[in-house]
Amino acid sequence: MPVVVQGERWFPEETNFAAEMPDLWGDWGSSSEVDPLQAVLLHRPGAELSGVNESNYKQFRFRAPVDLGKAQAQHDALAAVYRSHGAQVYYVENQRHDRPNAVFMRDLMFMTPQGAILSRPGIAARRGEERAVAATLASLGVPIAKTVNGTGYFEGACGLWVNPDTVVLGSSSRANAEGIRQVKAELEAQGVANVLTLEIPYGSIHLDGYMNMVDHNKMLAFPWHLSYDIARRLMDMGVELIEAVDIYEVKEQLAVNVVAVAPGKVVMAAGCPNTKALLEKHHVEVIEVDLSELLKAWGSVHCMTAFLKRAPQ
Repeated sequence: MPVVVQGERWFPEETNFAAEMPDLWGDWGSSSEVDPLQAVLLHRPGAELSGVNESNYKQFRFRAPVDLGKAQAQHDALAAVYRSHGAQVYYVENQRHDRPNAVFMRDLMFMTPQGAILSRPGIAARRGEERAVAATLASLGVPIAKTVNGTGYFEGACGLWVNPDTVVLGSSSRANAEGIRQVKAELEAQGVANVLTLEIPYGSIHLDGYMNMVDHNKMLAFPWHLSYDIARRLMDMGVELIEAVDIYEVKEQLAVNVVAVAPGKVVMAAGCPNTKALLEKHHVEVIEVDLSELLKAWGSVHCMTAFLKRAPQ
């Protein structure tokens, strides 16, 4: 006769979270900056920009006030590029109307194979944006693997996947030691073998301002902000460093701030002819999008794009 187990005498299900995630949550996750892009989360510019004017734009770190109609048209063009390359585009719902930087979605989350790490922004002018992101992720069925908390702060653009085994985390005014400790612990819990940490130079706030993967084992980098130790570590791992040296394009046009839609194929803001030619010389295809109005807010393609799903290769 079968043994009847009563009361609290039971054993837990030992299945790994990653294995059951597609059935219980959905087919989400990313451990790459370059694998084929399948789903992104964006915030279409909206009413939050109406409060930015000639008297206050500098407090939001804008170059100038942004024309909403032009910004929306340019943002829609970027979304259209993603869709044309097979990516599903989702939008944040119910974002606050007093947070004009909310368009920069990469700052608000960092995607992992087992769900999103929800950021805690480093500046008061952005705190609270992550609540709408969390609600949207929940509505989509995207797990939130970690929420940065306590005294920690960390923005998703302070993290960069080099490959599924390697992530770079950078400290700056947007990510402190405690925030990095929390993110590092979560990545290691998921099995990431190499979590490299560095100090982001004073002239940048996020990693994607001066380093970005453009293909498997190819990184576009601004060499004067890349530390020797990290550069050497990356090269020892077989990563080719493509040095972007046009300072105007890197610092004013955010030429390094690109998104790969597939290995060796990137989306870049128009107006960076020298960096575009450099990438093409290294066999990287470049798709240009006019983002001139959005660049007034000091952000570009990578800043505006939170990855939800990349097809692992």
